Amino acid sequence: MSEAVLALPQDAAEGYFDESRRPLVSLAFIAPLLLCYEVGVLVLRVQNGADAWMRKWLDLLGFSQHFLLPLLTVGILLGWHHVSRRRWTVRGSVLAGMAAECCLLALLLWFVFKTQAMVWNWAVAPVENNLGRRAALCVGFLGAGIYEELLFRVILLSGMMWAMKGLAAQPLLHAALAIAVTSLLFAAAHHVSMAGVVGEPFAWSSFTFRVLAGAFFSAVFLYRGFGIVAGTHAAYNILVAA
Repeated sequence: MSEAVLALPQDAAEGYFDESRRPLVSLAFIAPLLLCYEVGVLVLRVQNGADAWMRKWLDLLGFSQHFLLPLLTVGILLGWHHVSRRRWTVRGSVLAGMAAECCLLALLLWFVFKTQAMVWNWAVAPVENNLGRRAALCVGFLGAGIYEELLFRVILLSGMMWAMKGLAAQPLLHAALAIAVTSLLFAAAHHVSMAGVVGEPFAWSSFTFRVLAGAFFSAVFLYRGFGIVAGTHAAYNILVAA
């Protein structure tokens, strides 16, 4: 009886910030982005680096089906939601709020980007004014939001924090170390050529910014969940290229 009484207020009092963190809500939020990206990959023949790497790793394990990775993404979020024992409901008003929040967070990161660009006297390469090229870029940005966050935040960041649970240090120290390591890996990955994806030439300006961006995305993931960080990442990339 007491357990039931205690459980009811938690669900009843669950507001936007709690509900938007739920893995099921994250899945509902990213589902249109994931569908657009996967269709775009087939139609426009464009692919995000993290997506290409993970598909290559699956291929080396003998799993070469094209739709396996998006199905695994869906499965991870559904399994995560199941073990969290949260409600299996999604409200449209929450999804709309998440879209607005992603835009605000993307604007914040864009401001940091512009500030650093001024400090480093760093010019951004113009985007080719071609409809097909812009469409391909937008598709790639959706893939970056989903698959880079899946790889670096859901798998690597969460995995590192879980692996360090048995250490004597404080959880906050574990989180800080995991954020630092995965942010460095995130930044370095953009300069790596692998699985048919050509990395960018190394520059301290872009590397430093991506380390900061990796830490920013890590904090968003830990405090706001996967849906928000994936949407923020995609929105930021589109904003920079606009």
